[in-house]
Formats: sequence, C-alpha cells, structure tokens
Amino acid sequence: MIGDVVGRPGRRAVRKFLPGLSHDYGINLVIANGENCAGGIGITSDTAKELLDSGVNIITTGNHVWAKKEIIPYLDSELPIIRPLNFPPGAPGRGFLVVNGALIVNLIGRVFVGEFDCPFRVMDWLLSQTSLKQKVIVVDFHAEATSEKMAMGRYLDGRVSAVLGTHTHIGTVDAGILPGGTAYVTDVGMVGPADSVIGVDAESAIHSFLTGMPHRFSVGEGAVIFDAVLIEVDETTGRAVSIQRIQRREEA
Repeated sequence: MIGDVVGRPGRRAVRKFLPGLSHDYGINLVIANGENCAGGIGITSDTAKELLDSGVNIITTGNHVWAKKEIIPYLDSELPIIRPLNFPPGAPGRGFLVVNGALIVNLIGRVFVGEFDCPFRVMDWLLSQTSLKQKVIVVDFHAEATSEKMAMGRYLDGRVSAVLGTHTHIGTVDAGILPGGTAYVTDVGMVGPADSVIGVDAESAIHSFLTGMPHRFSVGEGAVIFDAVLIEVDETTGRAVSIQRIQRREEA
C-alpha cells in the first residue's frame, strides 16, 4: 500500500521506486491512494493511467476525489479506481473492488473531514454480503483523527486483513498486527516532494499560517520521498502475517 501520491513529484516517485520494490519483494498487489495525484488535489484519467502503468493495480481516493470533475465518468468505468464506500447513495463510482483475488475497500472518516455515512456501519453491511467470497480484505481508511482510525482498526480486527490509514500525509510508527490478525497502521504516509509541508510548497504553507488569508497552494519541488507499507497475508485465512514500513528517499 502506497501512501497519498501528491502531484507530478509523487507520480515520478512511483515510477522511480515501485518497479524495483515489486521485483525485490515479489509483490503481487499494489494499492495507491491517488486522490492528490493531479496537481496536488484530485485525480484525472491521465494521472490514474500513469500510476497504473507504473505498476499500481488499484487506486483509492478520499475527500478530494471530486476536485477534478473530468474523473467522474471514469469512476464507473473499467479503470480500477474506487471512492469511499460511505459516500451518500447515488454518488458516482464504487467503494470496493476485487483485484488479484483480494477485496479492496475505501472508507472515509467523519471527524474533522465532513458529513458522510457511518464508515463502521457501512463496513458491517459490506462484510454481511454473502456474495463476497474473498478471504483477503484490505481497507484504506481515509481519515483525519488518529482516534477514529485506531477505533476502526480495532472494530475490524479479525474481520479484515488490513486497515491502512491515509489522508494526513505523515507516516506513523505504529505499524503492527492487531490481536485478531489484522495488519494496521494509522497513516501510511506520503509519496511526493520531500522539501514541502505535506506535499505543498513550504513557503506557501507558512505564508497561509502567518496571514490567515486564502492562498493558492502549489506542489513542492525537488527530491522526492516514497512512503508505503508491505503486508504479507495468509490467503487461506485472510489473516496478516507481517507488516513493515518501506521508505525511500531520492538523493537531492
């Protein structure tokens, strides 16, 4: 699972690091959160295809999925892109998809993020569907509050293979296996410019905090970082065997 991919630098980092990692570790499923891969906010069909061409198998999103309106028709197409399952009924797209024999689910949190349907109850509904036969189930929980993410991890422990947090762009140090066999991390991190404030040009971000005025942000430049987690899952039980953090940094 690759952390939030930010803009052109993030896409470049995926192209640079992912093929070698897939080869070295024998990875057979790559998930990437791509809701910020187009200009730092939103996703387009072209930027999605660039990630897929770099070795990503499925793209998850979050609260910025609608930022580039042109993506909307593609959310119900053959492109393997999913949006949060707990968006209100009638929203374009789908909240889960089966890829390489695994069920990948996208959820969005409600604390400090927005008014959405309950992510806990919508997962109960999904897991109750008798038509779902997959043992390996991976959840991208796109949320702000660490408490909400940890609660989701505990709530789904033993019922899914992994609960992986995205959205804050800051990787956390708590990657581990919960008592019921679910791999968990509060936030995977970010793929994008290292010299930035969560992907944004640092001077722009600082100016905004100093003045409190609306400011047009731009994606940072320079050397890139690549944050991800690697999970091994027992395909017969659906339980996680291991989770480890992977970090790569480009030399300036």
